Amino acid sequence: MTTKAEERALAQRYVSLNRRARHDYFITDTVEAGLMLFGTEVKSLRTGQASIQESFAVPKDGAIVLLNAYIPEYKQAGAHLQHEPRRPRPLLLHKRQIDKMLGAVKREGLTLVPLGIYFNKRGIAKIEIGLAKGKHKQDKREAVKQREWKRDKARVMRERG
Repeated sequence: MTTKAEERALAQRYVSLNRRARHDYFITDTVEAGLMLFGTEVKSLRTGQASIQESFAVPKDGAIVLLNAYIPEYKQAGAHLQHEPRRPRPLLLHKRQIDKMLGAVKREGLTLVPLGIYFNKRGIAKIEIGLAKGKHKQDKREAVKQREWKRDKARVMRERG
């Protein structure tokens, strides 16, 4: 029996990942959200072109908006059909999810960080948003030490047979 996260991992094809987010933040909770996109943005995503490295999500007028995400213009579309590459994109969430995230941001000082953009089983563009708390320099060093230790341990075990 597979869990919902495993099913999602098997079904999705990531367009863009924010690997730096897991290095810079402790991710406490993740939420899958829809993206409000134009047609040319979806076509650009399908070609695998997008960057969410410098992007972040903020509350605005009772909704959550993704800022600074880069989705390049779709070359095959005409000039009058193009979208703005770094425009603010509203996220599609249930009211209860929005309230939970806004409460965590206000009360606990957490940040909303995009972790990845992908297409689900039905071919709909989704974004994974994480509630994150910033890491200090010593936390980052500790994570690097742990990762290197696991790699060295695996190497030794492989050599022994």
